[in-house]
Amino acid sequence: MCGIAGYFGRQELSQSKISSCLNLMRRRGPDDQGVHFQNVSEGRRLYLLHSRLSIIDLDNRSRQPFEIGSDVLSFNGEIYNYIELRRRMEADGHVFNTTSDTEVLAHLLSTSGMHSIPSCEGMWAFAWFDSRTQVLSLCRDRFGEKPLYIYESLGDVYFASEPKFIFALLGHTLTVNLTHLKRYLVNGYKSLYKGGDTFFEGMHEIPPASFRTYGGSAPQNHSYWQPRFCQQDSSLTYDDAVHNTREALIRSVELRLRSDVPIAFCLSGGVDSNALISIAKKELGYDVHGFTIMNTDTRYEEREMVEISVRELGLRHTEVPIETDNFLGNLRTLIRYHDAPIYTITYYAQWCLMQAVHEAGFKVSVSGTGADELLSGYFDHHNAYLAAMQCEDTARYHEAMNEWLAVVAPIVRNPYLKDPEYLIHNPDGRDHIYLDAEVFSTMLCQPFVEPFCETVYSPTLLRNRMANELRHESVPVILHEDDLNAMYYSIENRSPFLDTNLFDVCQSIPTRHLIRKGRAKAVLRDAVHGLAPSLIINNPRKVGFNVPLFDYLDVGNAMVCEELLSDSPIYEIVKREEIESLLSQGELPNSRSKFLFNFICAKIFLESYVL
Repeated sequence: MCGIAGYFGRQELSQSKISSCLNLMRRRGPDDQGVHFQNVSEGRRLYLLHSRLSIIDLDNRSRQPFEIGSDVLSFNGEIYNYIELRRRMEADGHVFNTTSDTEVLAHLLSTSGMHSIPSCEGMWAFAWFDSRTQVLSLCRDRFGEKPLYIYESLGDVYFASEPKFIFALLGHTLTVNLTHLKRYLVNGYKSLYKGGDTFFEGMHEIPPASFRTYGGSAPQNHSYWQPRFCQQDSSLTYDDAVHNTREALIRSVELRLRSDVPIAFCLSGGVDSNALISIAKKELGYDVHGFTIMNTDTRYEEREMVEISVRELGLRHTEVPIETDNFLGNLRTLIRYHDAPIYTITYYAQWCLMQAVHEAGFKVSVSGTGADELLSGYFDHHNAYLAAMQCEDTARYHEAMNEWLAVVAPIVRNPYLKDPEYLIHNPDGRDHIYLDAEVFSTMLCQPFVEPFCETVYSPTLLRNRMANELRHESVPVILHEDDLNAMYYSIENRSPFLDTNLFDVCQSIPTRHLIRKGRAKAVLRDAVHGLAPSLIINNPRKVGFNVPLFDYLDVGNAMVCEELLSDSPIYEIVKREEIESLLSQGELPNSRSKFLFNFICAKIFLESYVL
């Protein structure tokens, strides 16, 4: 895991700009830094900057940018199957000078070019310059685990792991994208990756599963992987689905335990993290150290389940208490590092978790991102499942309805989802996602309305929702926040559920198998039966980590309210009296609490980049 940045064009970058960029890159890679420069054809210049966090082959021989012949690679991420790829290439006569995955990727690209990318399993963002064709390729992994931003101007391209690196190479920041900021305020985090916008005008990300080429002709986009969402195997039995998922997940975890430094695990009381930890501990014999933020809110508190996991699996464990001191000051620091508002208060708390992982001496963490979207895990999936079964299997529909009434009805809180037939009567109903957006729009000086939209990947509502969550709504948000929070403390985050083979296995599972006995992720629960604690895998309650805003924000403190109501560019967007009203209330409904948090983040963000 590392930080990358660079420039390809006709300008000459000053040493001060390069030094400024490298200084900002230090958190992503404190172990080593390197710069590659060369003049290329037609008067263009190539600059590649790299900041290394050493994870595999800690020796300086694997430092980057990595040159192979006259080609050069600047790479952020991990190629998990590098050992198998290396063996194959060694059989073909390749000679390696390191034990790194970086050199394996460089050999692949030098031999077969970008056509070799589908053979790689991993997470990455890299810049590859092919000296023969004089083409620069900027590439991102299948699921978008590693960030890669670009800014194009007059035929030149700046690129980097974080916006601030591009600003350093440019010598100035870019204009804030106010439309995207309003989108965040009104519709929330699930709206942020439905298009190509970022929080800065003119800045974009290389899309997942693609690369963009520069040199010779106009820049071109290329896709190297198209996820197949409509490949359910109707003949697959439930037991076969469980077996296939178990085998694929074990292999994925095994690959992601490859490291020359110790690995920490994020532990909650839920199925996802316990599935990964139980496989690592009991199936693969890894000495697991889990880290957990202990909540104080009974709606989200998971202590009992966490303690069961620690005891039954014999884990080393660190509890991370919620720290409320200097909330606004810390939030300001975090927003400046993210170059964006924080998407939910969950990620403020997760930042504190990463600090504990760092202080314990770990450079790699593992989390359960993607399980909900691949195997069903959200409360609205139950409603969508009932809609699917009504169409596919009437007998199963009635059975599932009774299970919903017994198991889900007592614990679901969203007002729309309390109706089990919500998506049967209204298949296009998405009000539960942009909850109260019409109210938040009226809180702006100029109303902002952007109706919910989604891409069609599957004719089955549940599978289409899961695909949109994976590609546009949930997973991109989580990965963005995970990456930045971890890299602030020089930690690499790995997500075993985001594995190509596991994805294909999950897509083959018939929809009818996804939910059983009122429990989402039924296949995953049974896949780790005998490994994970039974009380956890049988628990239907989906908690999801959350922290009430007023646990952090002392609205009874006049100085806090004065700071939030002080003159700011945000009050050209949001009505001040609406914020005064929210601050004066002793307790807020969940959606209002989220809006207030988004407002605070937007305020700090604008003050950082506009004032």
